[in-house]
Amino acid sequence: MAKEQLQVLNALDVAKTQWYHFTAIVIAGMGFFTDAYDLFCISLVTKLLGRLYYYDGSDNPGSLPSNVSSAINGVAFCGTLAGQLFFGWLGDKMGRKRVYGMTLMLMVICSLASGLSFGKDPKSVMVTLCLFRFWLGFGIGGDYPLSATIMSEYANKKTRGAFIAAVFAMQGFGILAGGMVAIIVSSIFKGLHPAPAFQLDHVGSTVPEADYVWRIILMFGALPALATYYWRMKMPETARYTALVAKNAKQAASDMSKVLEVVIEAEEEKIEQQETGGGNDFGLFSREFVKRHGLHLVGTATTWFLLDIAYYSQNLFQKDIFTAIGWIPPAKTMNAIDEVYKIARAQTLIALCSTVPGYWFTVALIDRVGRFSIQLMGFFFMTVFMFALAIPYHHWTLEGNQIGFVVMYSLTFFFANFGPNATTFVVPAEIFPARLRSTCHGISAAAGKAGAMVGAFGFVYAENGIGIRNTLIIMAVVNVCGFFFTFLVPESKGKSLEEMSGETEEDQQAEAVDNNVV
Repeated sequence: MAKEQLQVLNALDVAKTQWYHFTAIVIAGMGFFTDAYDLFCISLVTKLLGRLYYYDGSDNPGSLPSNVSSAINGVAFCGTLAGQLFFGWLGDKMGRKRVYGMTLMLMVICSLASGLSFGKDPKSVMVTLCLFRFWLGFGIGGDYPLSATIMSEYANKKTRGAFIAAVFAMQGFGILAGGMVAIIVSSIFKGLHPAPAFQLDHVGSTVPEADYVWRIILMFGALPALATYYWRMKMPETARYTALVAKNAKQAASDMSKVLEVVIEAEEEKIEQQETGGGNDFGLFSREFVKRHGLHLVGTATTWFLLDIAYYSQNLFQKDIFTAIGWIPPAKTMNAIDEVYKIARAQTLIALCSTVPGYWFTVALIDRVGRFSIQLMGFFFMTVFMFALAIPYHHWTLEGNQIGFVVMYSLTFFFANFGPNATTFVVPAEIFPARLRSTCHGISAAAGKAGAMVGAFGFVYAENGIGIRNTLIIMAVVNVCGFFFTFLVPESKGKSLEEMSGETEEDQQAEAVDNNVV
């Protein structure tokens, strides 16, 4: 007979939705709001950076060289990948809460430093911008495994998927906020410092005050992170870490008694039984882990990798695609600040109409439909719409057809977010053992960021080398691969974390060993 689950964990699994659930969503979610803002706001100002620092006196308004553009867009992802691996591992070693504050303060400091990039010549500005965006990404990376793990370990099993997805859905509001801040800042500077279009006055179209625009937009990302630091520090450590990893049943019961407002028994003897029973202590690089969870980790990492190739390519370079089809006017017909405004307006519209609704469709339906079905459906429709854009690409570039292109392009965002962009974040926080949960989520997320780097670095060269049409076809094929790798990922709907991770099964094996010894 299997050992009973700890009372404190059972209490969390069956708890009714309470105020502390929503508090946890907001506290963890504001980190993701900041993450998305910081990662995607750079795409709003790259054209402006080109005009400010790389105008060569020709009839071209100035644009970032391919290598500089790739570095600025991709360096934060390099930092994020490293942060996901490091803080994911640290979250399992030191505890979720202790590491949580470190990531947030790193994000605050580096957001401010990004906007204060030193020097006036192009090289010094770009080098310091890349340096601070790397460390900003490092802090953002830690937020992925920690936020997902904390939310999964706080949630009840009935609505756990919705709670984790709601934390991730704050990304949509972060992308939206980035566009809105850029619209507001550029509108203010347009009013204060009017300038002619580039084609009328090459030099006068970029006023010196435009240098403040990109700095303010980047620095604004520090505010939401700073606002939630106090509340993060007040959150108790999760009961699953305290009980199952730190082996302190008394502290876990005490913390959750306050949170749930019920009396919970400490049950220290059950923790001692689990410690002496064995079978529940295999490591990440053990044969036992490979046997139990190896394919699961391959599945979560591969699907996230494939998704992010397409998703981040779309997000970071949508301004180039919109310019190519004529939805954003040619650069020479605008002044520098007006171009920021037009790009921000286009990206905000996409976020408002497709990105944000897609996230919240997932929140509403993930515990009814299930993670597996939503992920399959998302990859399928992303593939369909990518091919629908790519195959008749010339048709979409003709006058009068741009709105159709934008609608189809928006639908790929919708099904990314009502699909694998949300589920790849949710599932790794549910299916691995507590002592390896943060690490495995970090590995899966890091694989995703490797995909984002492929998208960020590769899209620039693909766009210039093989054209946008062929690049869209490649992204569609990537989505097809994501569809098939989804079959390696188990469904976790309605199951407890211990049931999904196999920790209940480990207890059974441990007890069988005890009985044989007796």
